Amino acid sequence: MTPEALARAVRQCLLDAVAAGDLTVDVPDDVRVERPRNREHGDWATNVAMQLGKRAGIPPRQLAEVIAARLAEVPGVKSVDVAGPGFLNIVLDAAAAGELARTVVEAGEAYGRNDAMAGRVVNLEFVSANPTGPIHLGGTRWAAVGDSLARILQASGADVTREYYFNDHGAQIDRFARSLLARARGQAVPEDGYGGAYIDDIARRVVQAAPSDPTTLPDDEAQEYFRAHGVELMFEEIKTSLRDFGVQFDVFFHEDDLHSSGQVEAVVEELKASGNLYYADGAWWLRSTDFGDDKDRVVIKSDGSPAYIAADLAYLRDKRRRGFDLCIYMLGADHHGYVARLKAAAAAFGDDPDVVEVLIGQMVNLVSGGVPVRMSKRAGTVVTMEDLVDVVGVDAARYALTRSSVDSPIDVDLDLLVRRSNDNPVFYVQYAHARTAGVGRNARDLGVRTEDGFDPGLLDHETETELLARLGEFPRVVAQAAELREPHRVARHLEQLASAYHKWYDERRVTPMGDEEVTDVHRTRLWLNEATRTVLANGLRLLGVGAPERM
Repeated sequence: MTPEALARAVRQCLLDAVAAGDLTVDVPDDVRVERPRNREHGDWATNVAMQLGKRAGIPPRQLAEVIAARLAEVPGVKSVDVAGPGFLNIVLDAAAAGELARTVVEAGEAYGRNDAMAGRVVNLEFVSANPTGPIHLGGTRWAAVGDSLARILQASGADVTREYYFNDHGAQIDRFARSLLARARGQAVPEDGYGGAYIDDIARRVVQAAPSDPTTLPDDEAQEYFRAHGVELMFEEIKTSLRDFGVQFDVFFHEDDLHSSGQVEAVVEELKASGNLYYADGAWWLRSTDFGDDKDRVVIKSDGSPAYIAADLAYLRDKRRRGFDLCIYMLGADHHGYVARLKAAAAAFGDDPDVVEVLIGQMVNLVSGGVPVRMSKRAGTVVTMEDLVDVVGVDAARYALTRSSVDSPIDVDLDLLVRRSNDNPVFYVQYAHARTAGVGRNARDLGVRTEDGFDPGLLDHETETELLARLGEFPRVVAQAAELREPHRVARHLEQLASAYHKWYDERRVTPMGDEEVTDVHRTRLWLNEATRTVLANGLRLLGVGAPERM
């Protein structure tokens, strides 16, 4: 019996009690059961009686007793106890609990998927680093988390478009072009320019690819030449880095297109017409305070040029016109003001502010030998995606950056991530999967096959009960990770599952010893082994991390 099946059984007991006149209450569509922290309290628990007691007009404990009497008659339920003010503690019989192993194996890659977000069309914008240098650690964290979140949302039924907003318009691009031109001419980078060996590299490549020496052009023409060709080269490097990191974007959207296509001017006129843009002090202002922002924002500056928010407005409008009903922005730690700003932008268009969600990521620090790692050979002042991957590899980098909540700063210990030991979380989880694969191979070699037998009642050891519970929780964890936009929940659950598996492996053998005959005990344990392998693989896939067969 899966947790979902048990939850449905609890709800049905409520419905039956209402139909019989034992209760008068509106039964919720969803009833949740959870794993109790104290195993002595049972296999599963629910506080539904405490949630409904007031509405039912009776004490929660009395309501729990009504449910318990009916639930105890459900096949597969061994016992139901009412605890405290109205908790229901439920114990399943071994056969009902063990049946989950077959359910998982037969579901395969589909196990853990749900339809909670079916019908939602989501634009997920992440990384979106300026094309003025390699992707730094903050962008690398968003690459790992963003791609994992996209996978988790898709596993919950959403139609997700991964989008990269390419900031190829504005002052930072001009500074980049001036830096390239200066280095190509053998001059020092301007004081407000960009440094690092990558600037020399790209400047050299622009010159090498040119039909004639672009450094001899007049300054304005030369700068424009280096801007166009340098940005293109830098962007190709960024795309390559992301692909090598296992991140594939569906759309690369160019900010410059918003300006060149007239979309910025169009939204400005639309907001003027609606009265949500007003003129004061020589500039045009968005009435963003009317929609929850802390201040009104300048959209068109007094010199007639658009402020940065002008492109933000046009970009949001463009996303909505492309049919997205949820626009998730994943931004850096210095973008807290964008939460209210983007929601105000949606409201100014007459839209529901909740079509916009903004996730803010915190800083990433690299540590080696207890000492912060700060310098990149190529970028000069920052550590890049390539620097991290070169040291620990893609899997370890992605896992380490995804396993913590994005609203908390993290220290990534390079020494730990290259260690092949149980204190390295990615090794611990991947090794558990490799171990399940090894057990499966050995079982086949010794004639233990799942198709020859399965007796779920044999899975009665405490380590088997715990392992089955972790397997059963996986769909709920995936759904919750999607709902809360928190991929780290999947990683942490995999670590708990790996721990439960390793303890079970130490206590129970899948393969016979010596001349021992193969029995249903071995076959049934192999089902549990394969169920664990399935969930570990499914979870690692959601994180974009490999599930090795051998280590």
